[in-house]
Amino acid sequence: MAGVPATYSSATAQIGGFLSKKPYAPPSWATHLSPMPSHTFSLGHFPTPIHKWNLPNLPEGTEVWIKRDDLSGMQLSGNKVRKLEFLMADAVAQGADCIITVGGIQSNHCRATAVAAKYLNLDCYLILRTSKLLVDKDPGLVGNLLVERLVGAHIDLVSKEEYGKIGSVALADLLKKRLLEEGRKPYVIPVGGSNSLGTWGYIEVIREIEQQIQQSADAHFDDIVVACGSGGTIAGLALGSRLSSLKAKVHAFSVCDDPEYFYDYVQGLIDGLQSGLNSHDIVSIENAKGLGYAMNTAEELKFVKDIAAATGIVLDPVYSGKAAYGLLKDMSGNPAKWKGRKILFVHTGGLLGLYDKADQLSSLAGSWRRMNLEDSISRKDGTGKMF
Repeated sequence: MAGVPATYSSATAQIGGFLSKKPYAPPSWATHLSPMPSHTFSLGHFPTPIHKWNLPNLPEGTEVWIKRDDLSGMQLSGNKVRKLEFLMADAVAQGADCIITVGGIQSNHCRATAVAAKYLNLDCYLILRTSKLLVDKDPGLVGNLLVERLVGAHIDLVSKEEYGKIGSVALADLLKKRLLEEGRKPYVIPVGGSNSLGTWGYIEVIREIEQQIQQSADAHFDDIVVACGSGGTIAGLALGSRLSSLKAKVHAFSVCDDPEYFYDYVQGLIDGLQSGLNSHDIVSIENAKGLGYAMNTAEELKFVKDIAAATGIVLDPVYSGKAAYGLLKDMSGNPAKWKGRKILFVHTGGLLGLYDKADQLSSLAGSWRRMNLEDSISRKDGTGKMF
């Protein structure tokens, strides 16, 4: 089409390209990894933009840029979409008629999976972890739950104690067995979509960043910073950065389990791709879980509010909020470590998770007032006529 830039020729930009199945060709530097996906589904809006992020109180000469994976698509927004492009293609290839996955009560991954499944005419079964006090009650329609229930996902609630005792794999297997007995063809996606196949989603992001850098004069990044909740995103970023021309150091801030757990988990993911690399060599993982997964201190929530007010970027409280909080705290305590660095922060999305924190945020949110109206003001319609 005349006058249309080459960058608009992607499958997602063409009419009918979105939600289409397409063959997958890996980056040249990843062709030795195995197993390699054969196809993907176009579920997201890519590439996501990268722009300067004018954070306050940075060390001297330090620049922070932000990759907006929170803009990957509204209902599916966030990093989970990239993994689902590969996982859903595999599910369809295997003849599945329904999807099973597991997560917390406000899981972004479960919401994204429910929407993606419905896009592809598949049923979705979600096993959601909640408190013992709420496990027998209607979970409500707040945040991610509203979207999941609107698109017709089947929701099974388990308590945190049951989840801890049985584990996500055994819970999914139990539901899979029941669905098989009913004649269904279920496909299980692990927590966060984080398995070796899902890892390709963020290997592909490195290719996307490389292409964005090539289109920008003198652009480069010394570091990539991202939240870590299930391991697949950091595995793909770290593996891709090491294998590609990017060679940026990947820093992960874990929001649930301890760093050693994630080093081991990432090792399993990259071993599953026969990479021959050591997780400790390709990623630095720091603890940012604070009070625990999906739990926030008043200081963390104030940080989310302050960053939104200062920069216009709304971080979610569970993932990117904690990662950015951990990053700026480390910059404050170790300015020499970050001085003069050019950092790319990957915003993995999760805006809907803020709705679950509305009560805690109420005292921090912007003020309001009733407008002061003067009796002498005459009303005008849109044409300027008085009446």
